[in-house]
Amino acid sequence: MHLIETRELTHVYRGSVRALEGVNFIAERKARIAVIGPNGAGKSTLFKHFNGILKPTSGGVLVRGEPITKDNLREVRKFVGIVFQNPDDQIISPTVEQDIAFGPINLGLDEETVAHRVEEALRLLGIEDLRERAPHHLSGGEKKRVAIAGILAMEPQVLVLDEPTAGLDPQGVDDLVAFINRLPEDYGMTVIFSTHHLDLVAEMADFIYVMDRGKIMGSGTVEEVFARPELLTRAKLDVPPIPRLIRSLQENGVEIEMAYTYKDAEKAFLDAYMRER
Repeated sequence: MHLIETRELTHVYRGSVRALEGVNFIAERKARIAVIGPNGAGKSTLFKHFNGILKPTSGGVLVRGEPITKDNLREVRKFVGIVFQNPDDQIISPTVEQDIAFGPINLGLDEETVAHRVEEALRLLGIEDLRERAPHHLSGGEKKRVAIAGILAMEPQVLVLDEPTAGLDPQGVDDLVAFINRLPEDYGMTVIFSTHHLDLVAEMADFIYVMDRGKIMGSGTVEEVFARPELLTRAKLDVPPIPRLIRSLQENGVEIEMAYTYKDAEKAFLDAYMRER
C-alpha cells in the first residue's frame, strides 16, 4: 500500500485551464521525492490534491490506499502536511508560539500535548528564540521555518514542501537541506518537494518526477533522470552543472566517474587525478 497515489489525476480550473492531466504519482514510506518542472507545470496544483485542498476533476487520489472523502479529510490532513511556497499564506497568529500551536489545538489535543509538540517543533527548526516574536516582523527565512514548524507540530507522516528554498540565503538553504535529509531516517517521514534549483535535487531526493504542462514527462532515480538531458530539455530544464561538467569531461576522454553531488564530485576528481599521477 502506497502512502500517496494518484491515478490518472486531472484538474481543470474555471475557465477550462487544464492544470493537471492524467497524472500518476506514487509516494512510499521514508521516501525523498522531488517534483521538478518550469513555472506553470502543475506542481503546486498536484500538491494541493495530496491532502484534499483541491478535488480532482477526474481520476483519483488515494492516501494509505483510501480515497479522500469528507469523512476522512481531517485524518488525511493530519497525515499529509503541506508547507506553501509563501509562508505568509499560512502564518496567521500573533506570535510564533501561538502559530505553531494552532494546528495541534485544532486537532483537539490536550494542553500538555500541545505544549510538548510546540517545544519539539521549535527545537527541530532551531527557532526557540523566536517563540514570542510577531511573525510579520520576521525575515523570509525565519517565516519559512515557522511555517514548517507549524506543520511538523501536527506530526504528519508525509511533509510536502512547495519550493522550500525560495527566498532563503545560502546558509538558510544549507540548513534546510540538512534538516529535510534527516526526516526520513530520524522520524520515518516521507518528504515531497518542488524546486527550481536542480543542483539541490541530488542532495535532497532519491526519486524525481519531471512535470510540464500538467503532465508527468518522466520519472526515475536521480541518476536515471539526469542521464536523460533530452527529457529535461523537453521540460524546459537544464542538467545541473556537476553532472553536465563530468559528462563533458567523459566525452572528451577523461576517465572520471559520474557524480551528482558536490561531495561525490570531489571524490571523482580526486580519484581521476590520482590515476593520472
